[in-house]
Amino acid sequence: MKINTTKNHEFLQFIEDWLAQLKTLRVAELAAFGDEIAIVSVDLLKGFCDFGPLSSPRVANIVVPTTALMTSLWQYGVRHILLSQDAHDANAVEFSAFPPHCIRGSAEAETVDAIRDLPFFNQITILEKNSIASDLNVQLSEWIHNHPKVKSYIVVGDCTDLCTYQLAMFLRASANEHQVERRVIVPADCVATYDLPLEVASAAKVMPHPGDLLHAVFLYHMALNGIEVVAGIHAK
Repeated sequence: MKINTTKNHEFLQFIEDWLAQLKTLRVAELAAFGDEIAIVSVDLLKGFCDFGPLSSPRVANIVVPTTALMTSLWQYGVRHILLSQDAHDANAVEFSAFPPHCIRGSAEAETVDAIRDLPFFNQITILEKNSIASDLNVQLSEWIHNHPKVKSYIVVGDCTDLCTYQLAMFLRASANEHQVERRVIVPADCVATYDLPLEVASAAKVMPHPGDLLHAVFLYHMALNGIEVVAGIHAK
C-alpha cells in the first residue's frame, strides 16, 4: 500500500486546526447533574508517570490537571470517581507486546501520589485490570449496571491511543449497542501518550511511537465515533 503523503499532510493540518478550536467546558455546567456524572481515570500510576520502562514525562504532565478536575468535581458534589488501573499478573500475556510493567503489588502499580493525597481518595473506586481494555474487567461493567442514573462519563488518563481510547470507545459503543443515552467526554488536557522517536526505536529495535501524531489522530478518531472531545473541563 502506497500512502499519499500530500493528501495526508493536508489531513494532518486539518486535525491540527480542529484541535486548536476545541471548546472548553465548565465544571459547574456538568456538576449541576452530580449524580449523573462519573469520571474514570485510566492508568495514572507510578509506572507510567514516575519510573519504570513505560514511564513518560508526557503522561506525568497530565497528573496536575487531572487532580484539579477531580477536586473541582468533588467540590461541586460529584462522587462517582473511578480509577481503572493496571495490576498485572507477573506472567501477563500482555508482556509479549510491552515490557513487564505495573505488576500487582509492585511500586509501579501504585496510584500516583497526587491522587493518593486527595482528601477523598478513600472514597474513590479502584478497578484493577490485566490488559489495555478496561471493559474486559467485569467490575467496570457491574459498576455501570449498578449506576443506571449515570448519563455522562468523563474519561481521563493514559495512553490516548491505548487504554484511554479503549475505555472511551467501549463506553460509547456499548451505549450505542444497548440504545442508552450516554455522554462520553474526553478532555484533551487530561489525556496523553508516550513518545518514542523513530531513531530511538530503530536503535532499540522496537516499534516507534510518535506521541504528538498518535495523540492527535486518536482524539480525532474518538470524536469521529461520537465521543465529545473538548480542550478541557475547568472550574472557571
